[in-house]
Amino acid sequence: MKSFWLLKDFFRKNAWFYVLGILWLIIVNSAQLLIPYLLGYITDQIETRQVTGADLWIFAGYIMGIAAVVVACRYLWRIYIMGTARKLEFHLRDMLFTHLQKLSVNFYNEHKTGDLMAHATNDINAVRMALGPGIIMLTDALFLTIATVIIMSQTIDLRLTVLALLPLPFLATLVLFVGRIIHVRFKAVQAAFSDMTERVQENLSGIRVIKSFVQEDAELDRFDEVAYSFVQKNMSLIKIWGLFMPLIQFISGISYLIVLSYGGILVIDGTISLGAFVAFNTYLAMLIWPMMALGWVINVLQRGASSMERLKVLLEKKPEVFDGPDVKKVDRLRGELEIRHLNFSYPDGTRVLNDINIKLPRGNTLAIIGRTGSGKSTLANLLLRLYNPPPGQIMLDGIDINRIPLAVLRRDIGYVPQDGFLFSTTLHENIAFADENYSRHSVEEAARLAQIYDNIVELPHQFDTLSGERGVTLSGGQKQRVTIARALIKDPALLIMDDCLSAVDTQTEEEILKGLRRFMAGRSSIIISHRVSTVQDADEIIVMDQGWIIERGIHQDLLKQGGLYQQLHHKQQLEKIIAESSG
Repeated sequence: MKSFWLLKDFFRKNAWFYVLGILWLIIVNSAQLLIPYLLGYITDQIETRQVTGADLWIFAGYIMGIAAVVVACRYLWRIYIMGTARKLEFHLRDMLFTHLQKLSVNFYNEHKTGDLMAHATNDINAVRMALGPGIIMLTDALFLTIATVIIMSQTIDLRLTVLALLPLPFLATLVLFVGRIIHVRFKAVQAAFSDMTERVQENLSGIRVIKSFVQEDAELDRFDEVAYSFVQKNMSLIKIWGLFMPLIQFISGISYLIVLSYGGILVIDGTISLGAFVAFNTYLAMLIWPMMALGWVINVLQRGASSMERLKVLLEKKPEVFDGPDVKKVDRLRGELEIRHLNFSYPDGTRVLNDINIKLPRGNTLAIIGRTGSGKSTLANLLLRLYNPPPGQIMLDGIDINRIPLAVLRRDIGYVPQDGFLFSTTLHENIAFADENYSRHSVEEAARLAQIYDNIVELPHQFDTLSGERGVTLSGGQKQRVTIARALIKDPALLIMDDCLSAVDTQTEEEILKGLRRFMAGRSSIIISHRVSTVQDADEIIVMDQGWIIERGIHQDLLKQGGLYQQLHHKQQLEKIIAESSG
């Protein structure tokens, strides 16, 4: 239950709503406790023939009045308790989403999307149930049990009350024992749900690959495995829960048996009246409900506690990349980059970069080329501080990159990744993603620079065309150009293009680079590519292999060195000749 301490701010602001809701709930329960007394009184009056038809109408009016109070107050406690629980659901979901936005990239490398979705759906719903219906049932159970026992013992018969309550210790033992089992099994259910969600999410994202390889049946078999596991975990929970309620009802039945046998004797002996016996049975029926509700409450609270524990683990995750206490006040970056003897390993210990030294003056273009896995993209990730570089090894405008505010760093760097990810919204909103206040003119200018404008205006809805999930309605080259436009509209001091022209033809690539040369005049840029044609006009080209810089210089000088750069150039020239001859 300590995990609920994470919600202390919410409870501090909304405690009075819960208090008022519980107050209305107690009024409802108090009003309901009057009905057995009235029924007993009427029964005694009828038995002694001391009641008239008018009296019956009066009693009926009392009962109707009590019912009206119950209806009004029941509405109020629903608004205050259930409504506050819905606010809690919003608060918790908002808190979770905000926290996920702050976590570093490495967190998402280690956690499955399906598991995170389970946190945002099932777990939050379980917490809402615990702090909404759970509180209602717990209050019902405690208040009705205490009040009913006092009324039964003080106004009817103490001995009968004690005998009727004898089964309660067995009920308490059963609740505690089964509650622990429910807690463990519900955690297993939630874990299985996460696995199933992850499988579905992965299949829907990769549906085109599945269809192209005719793997629908194989994926269905894999889904059946996780779905069956989910069913089995649920069945394990249901079996114990299914046994739980009948046992409670059985113990409750023993109480009725005691009351009917011993209470009947007391009525025959004249110790209690028939009306008191009727009232006692009605009170006992009201007491049975809290007994049964207690089992349901334990189940809901155990589920809520289990889910809150899972959420607590997630919410206590700390971002690895954040603004430290020594962060400097920087208003705007100029784009001067210097990297000094940079070495970097990923959190798992994999060494990626070794003794990297680069100097990029403002307004110059640096190109990085190399084989797959040479460390090119890792270098780009470090410049964006998606991972923390070692202190003092990457300097921007003479400042250690670790001391530049993240908001400023990422605002003033335009980044175009390899994977041209687009959101399921319009092309205008995708290009203007950095700031929704960008004008249509600015969006169109960025599209022109990225050589995507003509393609967009040919679409039926032009810039208001929906891109579809992950840009599914566009070709690979079109997606890449939209992401280039999204980076250019920011007017960055430093532009990083990470192999983002791989899906466009050479003619379009040449047009894009020509437009970028005009746009980047006075700005710094880094072009990462595996194509020599993309990088050949850069002010400096570095060639990377297995995390090392093995060659550096301009295009003509590198060709003369006879190293990897020359090999890549000759290979790509040969591929181009073969492609042209076969075409």
